[in-house]
Amino acid sequence: MYTFPFELDEFQKEACEHINNGKSVVVCAPTGAGKTVIAQHAIHKALEENTRIFYTTPLKALSNQKYYDFGEKYGTDKVGLLTGDTSINRNAQIVVMTTEVFRNMLYGTNFGSVKDNMKDVKYVVLDEVHYMNDEQRGTVWEESIIYCPTNVQIIALSATVANAEELTAWINTVHSKTELVNTDFRPVPLKFYYFDSSQPDKLLPLLTPSGQLNSKIKPEKRVFGKKLQNKKSPVRNVVRNLLERDMLPAIYFTFSRKKCDEQMEKCASLDLITRSERAEIQQFIDEYIAENPHLYNNKHIEYLLCGVASHHAGLLPAWKNLVEKLFQKGLIKVVFATETLAAGINMPARSTVISSTSKRTDSGHRMLTASEFLQMSGRAGRRGMDEVGYVTVVGTQFQSPEEVAELVLSDANPLESRFSPSYSMVLNLLQRFSLDEAKELILKSFGYFSSGSRLLPLLKAREQIKNDIKSREFICPYKHSDSDLHEYDKIRHIYVQNRQTYKKICKQERYKKRPLSDEVVKFGKETNALLKKMHIMPCDSCKLYKKHTKNVEVKERFTVRYEKLEKEIEKQRDIFWNKFLAHRSVLIDAGYLRDDYPTEYGITTSQIRSENEFFLSQIIFSNVLEELSPAQLAAVICAVTTEDLRIDIPYLPLSEPVRKTLNQIRNIRRRVDKIQSRYSVDAPMYINPYFSSLIELWVEGADWENISEQIESIGEGDIVRSFKRVVDVLRQFTTVSNIPEALVFTARDAIEKILREPVDAD
Repeated sequence: MYTFPFELDEFQKEACEHINNGKSVVVCAPTGAGKTVIAQHAIHKALEENTRIFYTTPLKALSNQKYYDFGEKYGTDKVGLLTGDTSINRNAQIVVMTTEVFRNMLYGTNFGSVKDNMKDVKYVVLDEVHYMNDEQRGTVWEESIIYCPTNVQIIALSATVANAEELTAWINTVHSKTELVNTDFRPVPLKFYYFDSSQPDKLLPLLTPSGQLNSKIKPEKRVFGKKLQNKKSPVRNVVRNLLERDMLPAIYFTFSRKKCDEQMEKCASLDLITRSERAEIQQFIDEYIAENPHLYNNKHIEYLLCGVASHHAGLLPAWKNLVEKLFQKGLIKVVFATETLAAGINMPARSTVISSTSKRTDSGHRMLTASEFLQMSGRAGRRGMDEVGYVTVVGTQFQSPEEVAELVLSDANPLESRFSPSYSMVLNLLQRFSLDEAKELILKSFGYFSSGSRLLPLLKAREQIKNDIKSREFICPYKHSDSDLHEYDKIRHIYVQNRQTYKKICKQERYKKRPLSDEVVKFGKETNALLKKMHIMPCDSCKLYKKHTKNVEVKERFTVRYEKLEKEIEKQRDIFWNKFLAHRSVLIDAGYLRDDYPTEYGITTSQIRSENEFFLSQIIFSNVLEELSPAQLAAVICAVTTEDLRIDIPYLPLSEPVRKTLNQIRNIRRRVDKIQSRYSVDAPMYINPYFSSLIELWVEGADWENISEQIESIGEGDIVRSFKRVVDVLRQFTTVSNIPEALVFTARDAIEKILREPVDAD
């Protein structure tokens, strides 16, 4: 049995013991608590038993990092890597992969049969399992757990979440015996500070020893318009304070790429590094650029030599890798980063700075969630290096000190299900299971399992309305019911209408000097009879009539709301199965399913991974791609895989074949939209040729400088990411069934031409 060269913490011992006893385990612990040790224990067991272990991560960058770490630790012959575009030693004992790859293996499509894929696999580590909360990708973790063979032990590692017990109970239900190890233990405790711009030479403790807000902190003054634009950034003062108090290195989180770069520039003149550190940085950069010559003229090099750096998705992958390596060596003192850096990449810091506790989203500004704040603040404090980690929140006019204190003291948010049936899920399940068996699997989702708690607000609201309706029961002095009141109101309404009509007729006949006809006289008598009938009824003279009427109106409004809630509860309870059936209906309508089994078109679509697999397969089978050159094919695929962007991009003219093909694809989108609307399916279909001209130039041989100069408003990292997304789809063209041979060759050619420096760097 392997023993670690250090004493394990209690929660680590407990988790390892559960693994030894053949159980799956959910480990919830703060960032930096040492969850990786538990995964390493499972790795050692797999090596000892001569079985295999899969280690899954949410990000390709994280998978690459783990692959290199494990290669150094266990030997490169024992470690493999599988991501969307990389396959190294896939039959190794330890295979690192993205969670999407693992999910796809369990479907048994592109990667071969499930039996072959999972041969000798005894353990699966699902790292960063709190990604189940991710709006776009969260469903992948649920699918992976549902379809994972029950003889495989799952080691689910998560940051702190509020409903860890519920998650564990669900895995226990759908998979196998699972134990929870939940701890709030932090080996390096955190101290929280606040930067108040009215006191620029201080970092004030956020909380008193008793956990109250420090009364010395003042809220920021509100400024608007030009004054706000001209307001001086506090970044230099914050970093200077950290330097003077020996609280560096730091990760300075901000929610704008532009601000990351601006803040880096503002801090470059601070004296953060020594001469010898500067020389070491220069040597490291020279060696790194010798291997990555495309970084030679990078405008950020001068800032690295000042000990500061920017890190965000707009930068080239190789550049971000350089920043990470220098930070890990302790040579970069402050990294200005967007929140994506909080997601597991190994960049230990003594401090984290959170520039604001509110962020801009598509729907306006909102406060950070407790989990987002925990994830970022948790990067502070290096185990074995720091006794304390420091978290500094910068005061802004968009947040009050009270709100910051409340956020710091909040518990983590619960995990919510993001399970969402897609076309490929429907086709893959019906390829392997009957409709009833597929329903059983859909009803195993965490979303369905947790529907009790998910529906709780709706159920509470329904109960409240029920009580409101009961409390509105009116005690009539004549013991009359609401229906008696309705009867009186009905007669009264008819009488009022008839009386007006009778008066109008009488007036007309007088004006024409004519006597009333027999019919009108009869109508007048009937109207009078209605009045007498009203007078006999108790409501006519009841002093509580108005009160009773008002009461009935309110009750009716409550009843309408109650019925709406009932419908919503029913809809939410079966939402996943109804979505499954809606996607199935589209596929039946289009001839992709027959007798609940995929046709040839359906088989192809089941193997595709994209935002809307049905739309992509419709494009493939429409034959509009087959006459295109590799550059033109890349340009077209780039348009249908690029999501809507929030920023304005200058229009770059498209080549004639690309423009014509995209017009044909717009017709296909209209057809698909019609079918999807028929069954209320909402699956996105993009045609955004923002980068199409660029990738066409790139495949035709343009150099990177020429490409990046075309759109200065977009980061180089965004262009690389869009190109890699194209490679991911083109690679699928070469592996899925029933793709025309000519298209396969064109796709291979395009991939080869896209994957050159710097696009091919991870």
